[in-house]
Amino acid sequence: MRSTSVLRVGFAVVLPLSAQAASGTGKSTRYWDCCKPSCSWSAKASVTQPVFACDANNNPLSNVDTKSGCDGGSAYACASQTPWAINDQLAYGFAATAISGGTEASWCCACYALTFTSGPVAGKTMVVQSTSTGGDLGANHFDLAMPGGGVGIFDGCSREFGGLPGAQYGGISSASQCASFPSALQPGCNWRFDWFQNADNPSFTFTQVQCPAEIVAKTGCRRSDDGNFPVFSPPASGGGATTSAKPSTTSTKASSTSAKATSTTTSQNSGSTGCTAAQWAQCGGTGFTGCTNCVSGTTCKVQNAYYSQCS
Repeated sequence: MRSTSVLRVGFAVVLPLSAQAASGTGKSTRYWDCCKPSCSWSAKASVTQPVFACDANNNPLSNVDTKSGCDGGSAYACASQTPWAINDQLAYGFAATAISGGTEASWCCACYALTFTSGPVAGKTMVVQSTSTGGDLGANHFDLAMPGGGVGIFDGCSREFGGLPGAQYGGISSASQCASFPSALQPGCNWRFDWFQNADNPSFTFTQVQCPAEIVAKTGCRRSDDGNFPVFSPPASGGGATTSAKPSTTSTKASSTSAKATSTTTSQNSGSTGCTAAQWAQCGGTGFTGCTNCVSGTTCKVQNAYYSQCS
């Protein structure tokens, strides 16, 4: 839905000495068009590297300028770039964005904390990274990437998978349809009916924040000015999210290691086995040192090489 030949033109990016966090009220829609994200092309913004794109077998591509599958090429959205729950009040994910007062150069790989204000998810928070944009998006419009959300104006899924179930706009209508999706896309599809409670384009307030490491691990992309924005403080289950006005002093350099998505339920980790992680909590991943046992009724499931979760 996002990537067109018009969006591929590279340009030099000059960032201001200080960055002002974008904020306001916004509109949400949903989509999954399988197209290569527009922020996967080179020279879109000042970032550590463009957003990972994958081939039809979900293998990350080394050539960032491989032509999109939506334009006859072989590059598609990686299945790892789908939403997931952190706890019952917080989720992480990705979106195509168009934000008032900005351009693609200021949106690509920026992260935003959305606090929903309508529908069954009112009061919940979702942090998304902007991985695409599109000419069909209005002001302060976040098109949330979720498998089964509908392909919209572009359709790379027919070329990649022979098509996916659901209407062009809006996608599928029931959780049972997720079972017919490719296995790597099923967790993101199920998220819509679990954590997101099948909300229909809820409204929200938003503010720009530093990108959580778990999100950057799935795209490989962090903005050069990311450290200028407030640090996002995840809410505990049942609580509200907060941000700190003081920028983090930690390095914003992201790993360039690509992570292939997987639906395997065995975690990769080097953490502690002497404690128990709650539902939706992290339980594994490269470099993880926390609890690796999940609370009763949940299993530690791999999201990618860097992140496993109790669900």
